[in-house]
Amino acid sequence: MFRDPVQSLEAPSFEPSAAAMRPLRVGMIGIGTVGAGTFRVLARNQALIAGRAGRGIKMVVVCARSLARAMSVVGKDVALTNDPMQVATHPDVDVLVEAAGGTGPAREWVLAAIRAGKHVVTANKALLAEHGNEIFAAARQHGVAVAYEGAVAVSIPIVKALREGLTANRIEWVAGIINGTTNFILSKMRDEGVGFAEALAQAQALGYAEADPTFDIEGIDAAHKITLLAANAFGMPLRFADAQVEGITALQGLDVACAEQLGFRIKLLGVARRREHGNGVNGDGADGVELRVQPALVPATHLLAHVNGSMNGIMVKGDASGVTMYYGAGAGSEQTASAVIADLVDVARLHGTHAAQRVPHLGFHASAISNDQAVLPRAAVRTRHYLRVPVHTAQQIEAVGAWLAAQQVPVLHVELAAEKTLQADKAASSAGHPQVLVLTDVAAQSTVDLAMHALAAHPAVAGPVVSLRVEMLEG
Repeated sequence: MFRDPVQSLEAPSFEPSAAAMRPLRVGMIGIGTVGAGTFRVLARNQALIAGRAGRGIKMVVVCARSLARAMSVVGKDVALTNDPMQVATHPDVDVLVEAAGGTGPAREWVLAAIRAGKHVVTANKALLAEHGNEIFAAARQHGVAVAYEGAVAVSIPIVKALREGLTANRIEWVAGIINGTTNFILSKMRDEGVGFAEALAQAQALGYAEADPTFDIEGIDAAHKITLLAANAFGMPLRFADAQVEGITALQGLDVACAEQLGFRIKLLGVARRREHGNGVNGDGADGVELRVQPALVPATHLLAHVNGSMNGIMVKGDASGVTMYYGAGAGSEQTASAVIADLVDVARLHGTHAAQRVPHLGFHASAISNDQAVLPRAAVRTRHYLRVPVHTAQQIEAVGAWLAAQQVPVLHVELAAEKTLQADKAASSAGHPQVLVLTDVAAQSTVDLAMHALAAHPAVAGPVVSLRVEMLEG
């Protein structure tokens, strides 16, 4: 029927330029955990990586505070310096790997490299969450790429999944366990019945937590990461300053045990959820994006409830794909190197590609990034809730349920904490008082906050009331 000319099956001839044939030349700032791992994996899998990249990838210069230590890692064939700017602007460097961390000096090095026409690869989530809008704008201006797969979930290629694998989808939400330190602590509190302080000490002894663990246990690290994921999911600028962040330092072992009694487990979750008119109950609620980190109850049967130890797990809900899940190591030298080198391979493949044809930094081309998507305030966030209410006598359980109902809180379930549960953390069991456990239906945080304030003055209540969000994360 059709008389199309016969097409040759032979590939057209193509003569790559000299620049495309030579190895991609890498300069790296920092030779600590990430930098050393990157050099080791590059050296070990050199031929394999070159086969995938279409060209070699060669480390040509490294900046380190201790040149002697750096030489012990990279040997004598790599130039060494203790001046980061010398690497960022080096004439023989095609791509800068920023592996030093921090935000102030790192910002200057990265911007200098971009101005010098060099691509940038980094696993520095704090740098991008706080200065990413500026950095990506500069990269677009100078026609270079900034790659950062290792900045979010280390060995899990979640940035690539959002920017490439799920491009057909309108993303509805992204949620996950994206901090290995806090997940290790919460796993220890649940499995061994230890308190927060003891679990943190174990994490520090094993190297999962820093000597100063503030960024991890206060939720800041997870907030940096969910900020990057939200931008890629929804086509919005990076809005770290607007994120609601709550860590696990105030979490009591008693609540971990009570959650278990109710059929839930507590995890520190990063959540980014698109909310439009009609998403809420009866179509109420403001439009915008929920951008938050908090300890939350997850059903014990849910896949995320079984992400334990220092592992990470992320789920994405797309309108076409449904729910997909990504699991892997959330920390580690070579685990991070895996993501860094994957970014280097992507950069190596860019030769001859116009900047407009590349995968955009945040998954959307600059003209499609929307500044109109507001981050919703805490009061407007709508979830289910868990309440633990200490009372003077067990008979006052009905009074608590009735009082909450009168405050317009949609109560689904009320029960008393079992004696076995109370033994899980005697120090936090409100001096032996019975504990009323409440699960609510979806309600605005403002409604729950008002009810908590009123409940604190109720004569039946014998101590501070605890409230945590409940995330069902249903498809």
